[in-house]
Amino acid sequence: MQKTLLVSTDGQAIMRSHDGGTNWYRINVGQDLEYDDCVRCLLVDPRQNGAIWAGSERGLFRSEDCGAHWHQVDCALNGFAVWKLAVSESNPDYMYAGTGSPTRAAFFRSTDGGKTWEQTDLLMPERCAGVSRPRMLALAVNPRDPLDVWVGVEAGGLFRSRDGGDHWQAIHPQWPDHAGNTDIHSILILDAQVPVVLALVVNALYRSVDDGRTWTRFHARETWGLRYARVLMRKPGSDRDVLIGIGDGTPGTTTLILQSRDAGETWQSAELAGDPNSCLWAFGAHRADPDMMMAGTKFGHLFISADGGRHWAKQRREFSEITDMAWLPGVPAQWDLPHETQ
Repeated sequence: MQKTLLVSTDGQAIMRSHDGGTNWYRINVGQDLEYDDCVRCLLVDPRQNGAIWAGSERGLFRSEDCGAHWHQVDCALNGFAVWKLAVSESNPDYMYAGTGSPTRAAFFRSTDGGKTWEQTDLLMPERCAGVSRPRMLALAVNPRDPLDVWVGVEAGGLFRSRDGGDHWQAIHPQWPDHAGNTDIHSILILDAQVPVVLALVVNALYRSVDDGRTWTRFHARETWGLRYARVLMRKPGSDRDVLIGIGDGTPGTTTLILQSRDAGETWQSAELAGDPNSCLWAFGAHRADPDMMMAGTKFGHLFISADGGRHWAKQRREFSEITDMAWLPGVPAQWDLPHETQ
């Protein structure tokens, strides 16, 4: 299967490879998305092959040819820094976006597959402790219910809406030892008759097996020996296999990839071939080949796993600051390499 690998960065927009990571190319000039933009997040469109969204500091962008060409989606997100995007698995018409620093942290929704957007009432203060300006880093949608959406704010807490964003409930005050744990980094909802919810804060993992009514806390340093918990990923198609990226700080000097095969109850360290230079910052995977996974550190190291996250190999190419990553089946029908920058 041909694949396009995509790495979003702070300062070099989106880099892409069409040959498994041997060669990498920047965006051509003359597009809505500039080749030196800050892009914060990527989201694969589950409805259309080769299509993907990107959230940048200037709004929402979309490509329909595996990342070769990008156009801005003219919508309510114009001018906002888009930090996170999510789409419903059960009804992809429902999409959600979280914004943040340097713009206001706010929650947006779309009910027509990303064509139009509206801002909701979930709005964070302009300033907060810890990160100065808050940002909505984490979004998750219940796999069975497109209106059941969770939002995590760095730093501002965990919120849940059961009606697509009309009304909200603050979840973090229910947590054991919740004081100081409003710095949310990542959220997962695992598909089950009673959903398992995983919420990653700066120094701990909170796990609920009863749809968020009660929670168990795993302190990062005490459980895994490293204090800075950053990112979660579910293996595509699985309701049991989960990964965590965790490091010794931000940007940090080292990192671990932890893997669970029982929905977050127990964890084991994956094998990393190559020394990461900073905390793990992003994962990427696709349902077309669930065992093919990408992982990136904050300071530009790329790791690839071909066995579902058990073993990872560092790649030759290094990047500027990595913000997110994804891969797509296929390559653009036409792309002109001599005019692109490797």
